[in-house]
Amino acid sequence: MGMIMQERSAFTPLESCGEHSPGNLSKLLLTGFTLIELLIVMAIISILMSILLPSLSKARDQAKSAVCRSNMRQIGFAANFYAEDHDSRVPRGTGGPIWFQVFMPYLAQRPVNDDYRNVKIYRCPSYPNKEQTVCYVVNGWEFSSDSDTFGDETGEATRLSQCRRRAYTIYLADNEYGPWRKIIKTATDEGIRRCDVWHPGHLPSSDTDDESHGRRVARNRHKGGSNCLYLDWHVGWLATEDNTVDMWRVHTVR
Repeated sequence: MGMIMQERSAFTPLESCGEHSPGNLSKLLLTGFTLIELLIVMAIISILMSILLPSLSKARDQAKSAVCRSNMRQIGFAANFYAEDHDSRVPRGTGGPIWFQVFMPYLAQRPVNDDYRNVKIYRCPSYPNKEQTVCYVVNGWEFSSDSDTFGDETGEATRLSQCRRRAYTIYLADNEYGPWRKIIKTATDEGIRRCDVWHPGHLPSSDTDDESHGRRVARNRHKGGSNCLYLDWHVGWLATEDNTVDMWRVHTVR
């Protein structure tokens, strides 16, 4: 009995089953995909890619928009600190102190010899031209009356206590991209005083591309609109069709 058990234990499971013998196993392992199977796998991969790529693109765009909003919040903090040191006034327009220059002492980043290319806070990652260092435009609009829909540019700082509906009034918005919009790298560049909004042609609904009166607020920077910093220092997205003259009225005119 012991000898029989010893002889049986000498056989492996593969040797005890003809269809799974070592020779047959080798044939199974060497057998590749058929052409039909390969085409099916490729079709499945293509379907998965068509499903995943739009989601990845959307996630990337949302991440860029989030960075833009974070930058605006930091600018809002700087504007608030500036107001605390300057009789509750904030700069508007570019006829007087230029907003992105006077906010520098209140930001964690600094230009080098008036070169703004290392100041990331003023940059929107969705701006097409990566050489642009000032990707936002400020509210420099002044109106003669509540029925005035044209307005003019102001060069004076505004006292926050004089602002009506601060939570609904835009202070800063995404800068438009186009050949009529100058690229700003240093404090002496030509377009440095064109980073404000004070004319109907500057709104995102405008089709004008003139250097002085052409569109300055981005029409479609973030999914059909632009990010905006409001005068109560909150940040929100605003659709192009909702970005009207009334969103830029700072004062109550009596």
